[in-house]
Amino acid sequence: MTGSGGVFALILAETVAGASVLAWATPLWNETKRSFFSWWTVIMVLLFAWPTWLSVRSAAVVGDADADRAVPLALATAIFLSVAAVLLLARQKAAGRVVAIIATGLSIATIVAMATTGRQSFALGLFQLLAGAAFLGSAYSALFLGHWYLTDRRLTRTPINRFTMVLIVATVVEGVAIATGGFSGSASSQAFNPLLTSGGLAPWIAIGMTVATLLIAVMARAALKGERATAVQSATGFFYLSLITAFTAEVAVKTRFFPG
Repeated sequence: MTGSGGVFALILAETVAGASVLAWATPLWNETKRSFFSWWTVIMVLLFAWPTWLSVRSAAVVGDADADRAVPLALATAIFLSVAAVLLLARQKAAGRVVAIIATGLSIATIVAMATTGRQSFALGLFQLLAGAAFLGSAYSALFLGHWYLTDRRLTRTPINRFTMVLIVATVVEGVAIATGGFSGSASSQAFNPLLTSGGLAPWIAIGMTVATLLIAVMARAALKGERATAVQSATGFFYLSLITAFTAEVAVKTRFFPG
């Protein structure tokens, strides 16, 4: 894969995988209303899953066997998530959950396939993509869940505290993943901003945005210690900022992911 389409394909795939794991591989199913998952799946399908497939397909270089493996996996993820959305909206909750869990596995498989397209070794590429998935997935999930507290007044603070801690840990891991890509000049896509290719600024921008995300997440965790309901609203405001800084960090560092 190559170009801005390839970078966005990575970022979208990371978001789908990370957010899916947090939604379906945690105790959240037993903690909140089933309607949460209906809305979650619909939004994930429309804003992330299908755009991921379109981005992967458009960015795949003809004859690139590694990229070709990611295309059908991204398509399968989008299809299974779409089926899960239909089942959940039809109140077939158990079946919808099973299909969504399968889609989660497919989204991780898509990440694994994409790791082979990087300029570094498969192991390093996979670590960088999994770190990015945890980073973006937790930032998005915390923001989405924070809004849900306006709907589910009986929801305890346990899920939002969990997602906040995951974001804090994922941010630290993301910093390590950025460092594994090196800080020297490297080929970068100029489709976003020529500054990213100037003097190897991309990883430093990514580190700066990652540190900013960490500070924001810590402030959100501090806000959640308040006992009033407005504490969650305050934390959600912080999560808006964390999603912006996390996305910026990933864009900067993923412009260096592919070979020059």
